[in-house]
Amino acid sequence: MKISISYPPIDSSKGIPLLSQNRQFQYFNAPCYIYPMVPASAATLLKQSGHEVVWDDAIAQKKTYNQWWDDFSKSPPDLVAIEVKTPIIKKYWEVVKQIKEAHPETKVVLMGDHVTALPEESFQFSPVDYVIAGGDYDFALDGLAASLEKNTSLPNGIYYREGTTIKTNGPFQLTHDLNSLLFIDRDLTQWKLYAYDNGNYKRQPGTYTMAGRDCWWGKCTFCSWTTIFPKFRCRSPQSLLDEIGILIDKYHVREIFDDTGTFPTGAWLDEFCKGMIERGYNEKIYFSCNMRFGACDTERYKLMKKANFRFILFGLESANQSTLERLKKGTNIDTCIKSCKECSDAGLSPHVTIMLGYPWESKEEANKTVELGRFLLKKGYAKTLQSTIVIPYPGTPLFKECEQNDWLTTRNWDDYDMRAPIMKTPFPPADAQEMVRALYKVAYDPEFVARRLLAVRDLDDAKFIYRAAKSVVGHLMDFRSK
Repeated sequence: MKISISYPPIDSSKGIPLLSQNRQFQYFNAPCYIYPMVPASAATLLKQSGHEVVWDDAIAQKKTYNQWWDDFSKSPPDLVAIEVKTPIIKKYWEVVKQIKEAHPETKVVLMGDHVTALPEESFQFSPVDYVIAGGDYDFALDGLAASLEKNTSLPNGIYYREGTTIKTNGPFQLTHDLNSLLFIDRDLTQWKLYAYDNGNYKRQPGTYTMAGRDCWWGKCTFCSWTTIFPKFRCRSPQSLLDEIGILIDKYHVREIFDDTGTFPTGAWLDEFCKGMIERGYNEKIYFSCNMRFGACDTERYKLMKKANFRFILFGLESANQSTLERLKKGTNIDTCIKSCKECSDAGLSPHVTIMLGYPWESKEEANKTVELGRFLLKKGYAKTLQSTIVIPYPGTPLFKECEQNDWLTTRNWDDYDMRAPIMKTPFPPADAQEMVRALYKVAYDPEFVARRLLAVRDLDDAKFIYRAAKSVVGHLMDFRSK
């Protein structure tokens, strides 16, 4: 069976759609391509099962929509799987219609957090054949292909049509052993498409790994991936270390970002760090990851530094304790500042993410968050920052809270792209956008600039600063008010 895992291009004046491997969708004016780890795992499994697999990320390949369609139509697959998110779901319904009209024999599958939350919606608005709920769409796609080819039973969590009825054989299950997975076939999945245009890398080429699915905290009310990974599972430290060895020796990767929602800590982290040191990988690559404030102490940060961790991404989200509690972040502002400083003092590079536009925060409270973000950057406690507008995705507790409180200003999914608030706020939407821009403008602050320039040690540092400066300009364009 010929199977395509596809990301059809989205021609938009808003920029490049940051769709793959992303918990919150954005359009970026500055190019950024993130390795879609679970779909890449799906391609690897399907190839092992004997299928002809086409890796068709036309977004990362920088194709126009017409170029993609011409290539697709020359040799249409038997099955095409497309990952979707809320802000582009309507556009991809139109793509599904075009595929089914021109190639009715091709089976179309949609997968991702939006269709997990609203699986029957896509059958109503498009002629899609299957919807995969849950995050293990590598195992699910392999099972679906086996069902179509060998008439075996469908895996749980797959929705399909039977006449005019939408059916499923039960809710999705996260029972798969991640250690049983093959290491991703990087050649099949064209890893170099994602090795350069990505702000997470100081050294290039870089790539991604994913030790766990997805976050061992898993309670944040705004996170869309809590819908597809409500239960945390993790590979062994040895499995991740073995994969890193291949990435170093075969692909000559110089930096790795592990995109587990929160990287494992405790004894797991200690064993992984010691393995990095014992195998000498700490002399060959930088390693980076997502982390929670308060999850590590000073000694563990020092161990991570010795293992050559570099970039540590923290979700700050707000400077208001009441907001953190409402979001179920499970931390407090003092711990956030303390962790950021300890991480930086250990020689790591903390990166903080911040969101603005909460319906319960006043303008003064929102500005408090802006000031904390600027303070962390100017003092060097955080080295970099990402700021966006908070969006309530279907299926999340935050979305349900919006429905209960009549906070939503629109249900047009196109508007859920983090460019402007879609929840009612006590101040104009343009003010929230300007606050986001104010956070990025700290990059022009003399104290911040001086600190960054003094930290330059080699050509990689200088190139990284140059790329970061271009990204800041892109983000300032991203959040221009209309």
